[in-house]
Amino acid sequence: MTETFMDRLGRFLARRLNSPNAGYEPYTPSDPETLSRTLEPGDVLLVEGNQKVSAAIKYLTQSTWSHAALYVGDALENDPVDGKGPSLASPEPPRLVEVNLGEGCVAVPLSKYARFNTRICRPVGLTPEDRSTIVAYMVDRLGVRYDMKNIFDLMRYFLPTPPVPVRWRRRMLAFGSGDPTRAICSSMIAQAYQSVRYPILPEVARAPGRQCADSEYSREEILHIRHHSLFAPRDFDLSPYFQVVKPTLVYGFDYKQLQWGQRNEAGGNGSGTDSQPTD
Repeated sequence: MTETFMDRLGRFLARRLNSPNAGYEPYTPSDPETLSRTLEPGDVLLVEGNQKVSAAIKYLTQSTWSHAALYVGDALENDPVDGKGPSLASPEPPRLVEVNLGEGCVAVPLSKYARFNTRICRPVGLTPEDRSTIVAYMVDRLGVRYDMKNIFDLMRYFLPTPPVPVRWRRRMLAFGSGDPTRAICSSMIAQAYQSVRYPILPEVARAPGRQCADSEYSREEILHIRHHSLFAPRDFDLSPYFQVVKPTLVYGFDYKQLQWGQRNEAGGNGSGTDSQPTD
């Protein structure tokens, strides 16, 4: 009885944390069609969420990004089993695999983030074989759910700005049982990349004898893969091994082709006008 009650309470708290904050307005909302043309399987799509839990994640990680999803391309287009493919209610095929609080690992269409600020992070030099392995890793885990009955882990996200020093905020994500943390961060995506030993933000340790210039071993750096539970969405943005891809620049950008509107203002540059870009 206690476990059933805690499960229900956990799901209730998860729904509350997933509820949107009023007043969110993206600066540069994403265009699903442009994203679809630009994204490649294995790319990580970072999202600036507008949910209550998003505010806590952005504060604790000191980042604009609160969510991450993996682009899997058409891997699910013809596989409608277990919610992996398009449904009758949503004919648009799912292109992203992500982990959501209360839902677990799910597949969603690109249009889900049409009204959000996003960023594409692309692994550099990833082989086609490893790319396929990463995509398959995420697809195989669709339907995985995390334990939500640890309400103490969930309740801390209702305090979006806990009064703790900056150096301790990141560690707050790893407190407790860990399941709620894995359900809101980038743990599964990090595990997918670690399965092919692709680095994200490895800790670098100098090998012994570094001071000896004649030793090859002294010049080697040992890359330690960090535990996946500590990865946050911003790590893919900060990673030196992921390239930030901006869809507006991929297909050619010519600022001369922009159309600018004119807004009359008193003073200004002396001409009485101030140029403003039009959408």
